[in-house]
Amino acid sequence: MSEPNIRKSPAPFSFPKLTYKVWKVWHRNFDVFMKTIKVNFLPSLLEPILYLLAFGFGLGGFIPNINGQPYINFLAPALVAVAIMNGSFFECTFASFVRMYFQKTFDAIVATPVSVEEVVAGELLWGATRSTINATIVLAVIALFGLITSPLFLLVPLIAFFGGLLFACIAMCFTAIAPNIDFFNYPSFLFVTPMLFLCGTFFPLTSPTIPSSLQSVAMAILPLTHVVNLTRGAIAPGSVEPILGLRPELLIAISVFWLVLVTVFFFILAINLMKKRLTS
Repeated sequence: MSEPNIRKSPAPFSFPKLTYKVWKVWHRNFDVFMKTIKVNFLPSLLEPILYLLAFGFGLGGFIPNINGQPYINFLAPALVAVAIMNGSFFECTFASFVRMYFQKTFDAIVATPVSVEEVVAGELLWGATRSTINATIVLAVIALFGLITSPLFLLVPLIAFFGGLLFACIAMCFTAIAPNIDFFNYPSFLFVTPMLFLCGTFFPLTSPTIPSSLQSVAMAILPLTHVVNLTRGAIAPGSVEPILGLRPELLIAISVFWLVLVTVFFFILAINLMKKRLTS
């Protein structure tokens, strides 16, 4: 007597099986983006200009030099890091949820030979690409203001892609558990907004009035801190803060290691969580 065909539940945490079809999903999102490029381009261009005018030149006039650098040189690389975070995080939360739940785009793609894992991986790579596009626009703006002091700025697109991939993976984890689109108000205000102010973006973490415990928390669990370290190291090395007393070179090495390790973890986790949601 043959045994009944029992459907096995997927492993709770398995390494995804991906093929070249991932790029088919990426290309689909790229085509849609190009059709609305004018709408997407303008906010990415105007936002850093407003920040530089309001904070860099306006507020910066009342702030003494930071690490021997003018305040605007301290601020400019952080704006690139913020663009990296926002570009992928909101793409892989609100936009991905719309494609998954309202437009049923995921269902349509999965009906083809593309697997669920490849759909999610394609979304993650597209989120990283949006970060790269946004960061490149901001980089061009700060270049026009003459705020780039190192030829290492050429590494910014690479930093943007991998930093954006991390934020895309974290965002996709929230998308996997979101019951509705209003749910994203929680990670937006409780995760993204605190990082905007607590990761050495608008004020130095090494300020005498800031406890070292905040520096430790920022380095341990807040990914934007590490992206800020890398963008500062590439655009204006003199503005890199000696967080926790670490030399800039060692700090940047730690940030690279941290980002690689955490990105791999969240990449696998995001695909597994989304696979569980889409196949359950």
